Amino acid sequence: MREDGFIGTVEWAVAGRALPGQRVSGDRSVVLDAGGGSVLFAVLDGLGHGAAAADASDRAAQVLSENRAEPLDVLILLCHRAMSDTRGAAVSLALFDAGDRLHWLGVGNVESRVVAAAPGKPAIRAAALLSAGIVGYLLPPNLQSQTVPVRPGDLLLMSTDGITTDYSDGIDLAKPTSEITAEILARHAKDTDDALVLAARHRGHTVRGLGLHPETPA
Repeated sequence: MREDGFIGTVEWAVAGRALPGQRVSGDRSVVLDAGGGSVLFAVLDGLGHGAAAADASDRAAQVLSENRAEPLDVLILLCHRAMSDTRGAAVSLALFDAGDRLHWLGVGNVESRVVAAAPGKPAIRAAALLSAGIVGYLLPPNLQSQTVPVRPGDLLLMSTDGITTDYSDGIDLAKPTSEITAEILARHAKDTDDALVLAARHRGHTVRGLGLHPETPA
């Protein structure tokens, strides 16, 4: 599965695949125009793999699509309630706002990081602090989003645990996000799990196009 596009000035792409031998993946991405110049990204990793994992992630994706303007902590709570009769999922949310800031919040092991150009190899400028838990089963007592500044050209990367953690070292930031995600998936996907990676980049204030992809199935 590969998808890409633009929402306002934000370029994005997703690449993912199911565990080898499985027909369906439990990993999902969500890309939403949240209004007011904001763009919401989510990566969901249903517990385990197969149809039951996919059902948990699909439930969360629907909730996010229907409530996209809510704060990140409220979105996590809404997903938690809607997924109470599923396996649950790891959920990470990231919101680009109109003021060149990135807000993020994650429960479980879906990693989020901001990567920027640096001498030698790309540098991780920021990484989201993830809370332990499973959305739909057990939430941490306090849900608090973090905010980091982003500059044009900075790259947001979000990945499920089916992607090895060292994947950002060899990224060529000059490439489109569609090529970056395809290469990460090809080089760093594990053979033991579903795998998905999302990349998003603020291109500045020149509008390149307007796209809307409420749900990107894996």
